Amino acid sequence: MASLTPISQSHALLKKPNLTLTPPPPNFSSSFIAKDYPYFKTQSFKLPPRMATRNGVVSATTAEKRRKRYPGEAKGFVEEMRFVAMKLHTREQAKEGEKEVKEPEERPVVKWEPSVDGYLKFLVDSKLVYDTLEGIIEKAAFPFYAEFRNTGLERSEKLSKDLQWFKEQGYAIPEPSSPGVTYAEYLKELSEKDPQAFICHFYNIYFAHSAGGRMIGKKVAEKILDNKELEFYKWDGDLSQLLQNVRDKLNKVAEVIKSL
Repeated sequence: MASLTPISQSHALLKKPNLTLTPPPPNFSSSFIAKDYPYFKTQSFKLPPRMATRNGVVSATTAEKRRKRYPGEAKGFVEEMRFVAMKLHTREQAKEGEKEVKEPEERPVVKWEPSVDGYLKFLVDSKLVYDTLEGIIEKAAFPFYAEFRNTGLERSEKLSKDLQWFKEQGYAIPEPSSPGVTYAEYLKELSEKDPQAFICHFYNIYFAHSAGGRMIGKKVAEKILDNKELEFYKWDGDLSQLLQNVRDKLNKVAEVIKSL
């Protein structure tokens, strides 16, 4: 596990307060699955050294004790982030959802029929996104990105095997779509300019795939792949433990930044 000490080197760039919404890049959507996943920024963890009050000045620690906690915050950063993410769903998507359905594409799909061509486009775009994520983590423009190397959740190599299998079955592998390329570039930009937002995308992509993504994969396998389970939906080791390890790292990084 990489050291958490160097985080102080990049702390000066983490100054955006509170949880705010940030949209995905224009026109980003998948032709294969609905746009179910939210994109949002996390709160900064930097506390002001002193805070003014009616009676004078108190320490940030005292003010922190007095302020009302965000929902989920007591259980750690990941739970706080999950709480916000679930609120951004509709009630049809999640019981905690609060988003109002306004557009036709936000309504539940009555009948869903996947195709191999559509699925291949989804897999190719996913490969580009995971390649980008893994490259960003390896490069580690901010020292704490290195905490998320070799988590066991990486999907790029698995997707390479799946695309090779489709090729061996006689299917032509398409190039990444314009929305896929746009989103990959968006992740690169966030990783350099807004690490809090990037970490939220990192969390959302990997954790959403391990939950709803697996359900989608199972349905697709039943409908068009004769129940073949792709490598994309397999993990080496206990998935629940791999996910918990990443949750712990996210919470630890958040606490270290908060304490600086």
